[in-house]
Amino acid sequence: MVAYYVHDLNPLIFRLWDNVGPRWYGLAYVLAFACSYALFRLLAKRGYADLPVVKVGDFITGAALFGVIVGGRLGYVFFYKAEMLREPMSILRVWEGGMSSHGGMLGLLAFTFYYAWRHKISWTNLGDNLVVTAPIGLFFGRCANFINGELYGRATNVSWAMQFPKELTDNIGEAERAIAACRQIDPTLNSSDAIVAAVRHEPQVKETLRGILTPRHPSQLYEAFFEGIILFAILWFVRTRMRQPNGVLTGLFFICYAILRIIVENFREPDAALIAGFTRGQFFSFFLIAIGLAFVIAAKLRPTFPKKMAARD
Repeated sequence: MVAYYVHDLNPLIFRLWDNVGPRWYGLAYVLAFACSYALFRLLAKRGYADLPVVKVGDFITGAALFGVIVGGRLGYVFFYKAEMLREPMSILRVWEGGMSSHGGMLGLLAFTFYYAWRHKISWTNLGDNLVVTAPIGLFFGRCANFINGELYGRATNVSWAMQFPKELTDNIGEAERAIAACRQIDPTLNSSDAIVAAVRHEPQVKETLRGILTPRHPSQLYEAFFEGIILFAILWFVRTRMRQPNGVLTGLFFICYAILRIIVENFREPDAALIAGFTRGQFFSFFLIAIGLAFVIAAKLRPTFPKKMAARD
């Protein structure tokens, strides 16, 4: 019988006291913004971006705060957890997790449009360079999801399957079995959250859960690879090796991300009710494809190019 890996990674990088300390989830955002800044500066220096190099920092900071964080959080609330509206203060507790990639993209779209209008810069040119850097953020974000043991995959028996203790918070039957078994080890393990925390330092609890938890796809790693590495490779190649009008890269990002998300969602456990037989991630991705096609068609009908590249012609 295959001995599957029982997820026991700690979401805290180190503990200050109780459950307080810097988290991998927060570090993922810091790394994402730092990499986006570095890559955007590089593209600006090479003449792909109309935004002056000295203003890249201001733009990325605004995009991070108002696009990714605000858009991602509001997207999570409206797309997945509308019940949070009954307790508005819970929306502000971003450190507890709960971000929507679709919401973040729409937030970036809105912020980029505002910034371009405010500073009289081509909106599509800004977007084309920003989307090239976006998959790096998606990569770090999915890695953080894996470390947190959240957004796990569907049940499977493949040899690389993993068992995620956080499954207990979603499965009442398994939670009851786990609590009954773990209380014999430690009477204080009388809740799913207590068991999830104990797995990280109690080998006996981990071994007990092996016979209870369902082996699942590590779908977070699939998403990190396809939505992060593969998508970045595609966009970087098109940006640096192909001369395309402003707007094409933005459209390509939406289309490719949506297609990859639709495929990978087949391996991810749905985290909300299905819509017409599709997961929320798949359903919203169909709209991204439509948006992407609109960008590509508009770019081809009225082509414009980065100013420095056009000047070379």
